[in-house]
Amino acid sequence: MTVEQAPPVVPRLRELDALRGFALGGVLLVNIEIMSDPSGFAPGAARTLSEALFHNKFYVLFSFLFGYSLTMQFRSAERAGASGRGRTVRRCLALMAIGVVHAVFFFTGDVLFGYGAIGLVLLVIGRRLRPRAALWVAAALYGIGTLVIAVMTAAGREDVVSLAERDRLLDIARAGWGTAAAWRWELFAGRLPTFLLFGLFNVLPLFLVGLAAGTARRLESPERYLPWLPRVQWVGFGAGLPISASNAITQWPPLAGPAMVAGPLVAAAYGATLLRISHNHPRVAEFFAPAGRTTATIYIGQSLITSLIFTGYGLALAGRMTDWTVLAIAVVLYTAQLALASSWTRRHRYGPIEYLLRAITYGPGHLRPSPRTVDS
Repeated sequence: MTVEQAPPVVPRLRELDALRGFALGGVLLVNIEIMSDPSGFAPGAARTLSEALFHNKFYVLFSFLFGYSLTMQFRSAERAGASGRGRTVRRCLALMAIGVVHAVFFFTGDVLFGYGAIGLVLLVIGRRLRPRAALWVAAALYGIGTLVIAVMTAAGREDVVSLAERDRLLDIARAGWGTAAAWRWELFAGRLPTFLLFGLFNVLPLFLVGLAAGTARRLESPERYLPWLPRVQWVGFGAGLPISASNAITQWPPLAGPAMVAGPLVAAAYGATLLRISHNHPRVAEFFAPAGRTTATIYIGQSLITSLIFTGYGLALAGRMTDWTVLAIAVVLYTAQLALASSWTRRHRYGPIEYLLRAITYGPGHLRPSPRTVDS
């Protein structure tokens, strides 16, 4: 039996870790809406603010970084003389397994399963594409997805939860783990085909953009990306944010399509802003980077903690707090996680879930790699 060589020493990219850690806060601000109430926030200022600034922005950063990191994992495998394809398949299957457990026992909005499944698709088609071709394929796929969303919205196909249905969902959320888990499994299995299809036209394109950027090593030298960042900010904040805000405020159906395009533009502007600030003030990157090194652990931890607050696992407070209180809880929780991540990474190279993923990806004999090893 052949033992796979340990990952070679390759410097981590602090910028990628900082972007990932930063995005975790936005993801929590969006996810906690469903965690605190299965029907989401009620119409009002909190919902409008969230839709304008957070919805369809931060998962974009994660998806981009997933594609970028794939290129780094392949480079690491090549230096080790190992199979990058084999490592990626094992990692994606592990994400899918963890995602199923997460979706059934903690949060119906899990993304890990989808990232694993769509990551396998990316592995099949992405490695054969040059950066320019990957960008064209990404634009075509995202354009189709945007058109479908625009048509569905114009046709009035939107989910409106009745009061009776909301009460039923809240009863399930506040119930014991068995009742809630059975409902989550039914929801997960029923939505899976639509979820994966949506991912092919919404998430896969972002993976491809990240893959193209990673192949070109765009974020591995400040001289290569800093000149672009002001333009990214101007487009994202100057065009994307007004469209996103207008859609959130008016809920005008014709803005649904443009808002889909605006989301990635605003996300790119957020990322550009963090990179510019971090370049001038390195401590900002150091503040977010530990969370970016323990992303999966923090993501699962957010669901675990909010489950203890809102579901029958703990206090069963789902639907019993104002939307502003829920957002405040998200801010406090995220701030605490940043502090915990900083403390943890001073003593450990990875978080508990990251150790598990590495054991599956590289084998249990490689749980203690060099502290400068890449596993983005």
